[in-house]
Amino acid sequence: MLPEPVLLRAQAELLDWHGRGMSAMEMSHRSDDFGAIVDKAERDLRTLLAIPDGYRVLFLQGGALAQNAAIPLNLLREGGVADYIDSGHWAQKSIAEARKYGTVNVAGSSAAEGYTSVPAVSSWRRSPGASYLHITSNETIAGVEWFDFPDTGSTPLVADASSHLLSRPLDVARFGLIYAGAQKNIGPAGLTLVIVREDLLGHARTACPSVLDYTVQAGAGSMFNTPPTFGIYLAGLTFEWLLEGGGLAAIERLNTAKAAALYNEIDRSGFYRNPVARSDRSRMNVPFFLSDPRLDADFLAGARERGLVQLKGHRAVGGMRASIYNAMPLAGVTELVDWMREFERRHG
Repeated sequence: MLPEPVLLRAQAELLDWHGRGMSAMEMSHRSDDFGAIVDKAERDLRTLLAIPDGYRVLFLQGGALAQNAAIPLNLLREGGVADYIDSGHWAQKSIAEARKYGTVNVAGSSAAEGYTSVPAVSSWRRSPGASYLHITSNETIAGVEWFDFPDTGSTPLVADASSHLLSRPLDVARFGLIYAGAQKNIGPAGLTLVIVREDLLGHARTACPSVLDYTVQAGAGSMFNTPPTFGIYLAGLTFEWLLEGGGLAAIERLNTAKAAALYNEIDRSGFYRNPVARSDRSRMNVPFFLSDPRLDADFLAGARERGLVQLKGHRAVGGMRASIYNAMPLAGVTELVDWMREFERRHG
């Protein structure tokens, strides 16, 4: 979901942005008007996350999967090694891509536990002198979220925060680089945010495509090539919406309440279950399973009749999955809980 006030404002400005007679997606990305949109979006993002000086904000294309290639091309030294933590499906994607460009050490993994927890730091086997350590801080399929981040010392910590960035405060100074596809809590698909510490710029390999070179993009103000202009515009509106609502502390309180309501219902009886360790349960993505999987189709059909859609679990794991990103109101979660109780009364 995108916030309704954001969609309504975009609708109102679609044909005429601020009296210019055109949409934000129709104006030149080199124009003063679009420059003002980008500048404000960056200022608001810096305010929301309290991004320290010494970090650059990039508005890029290609999704998080493109960053899986860009990161080793920019940060992994020739002949060096990068440490990756395997916490699920999307971490595995990052690992597979990075292996195309150099040596990857899987320093920790929760595969043996079925990806139901964050890999315990005590089990990690890190590489001396690693170029960076990469984590996927929210796994949308398994429903595992990191709430405590490791102290990696002089090794830059890199995080794919695609599915929970801006859902709660985050200490950016703990990281060397944070990246996120926008399509969860920020805006439409097509925009990717990268927040990178300045000392990590200037080390890209010669073979790194210019469009993936963070130094090139930072030097061009994210305008090396035409950026996803409408995505940046909508992200800027979302940043304003978050600030007007009290910032990330306020949205975290709402997200905590939504997740608690849903997990409490799952845990209330044996009819539903969630296998994730309670300390690592994602606030954004809540997978759950019925005690009898033969009832899955009936559950989903009844949910659709009540306007509860996109609840089918990922094909890799089955079951159900409720994605309750920032714009989902508490009322939406309440409707789902009511249906879960009704369905259990019928079939429990």
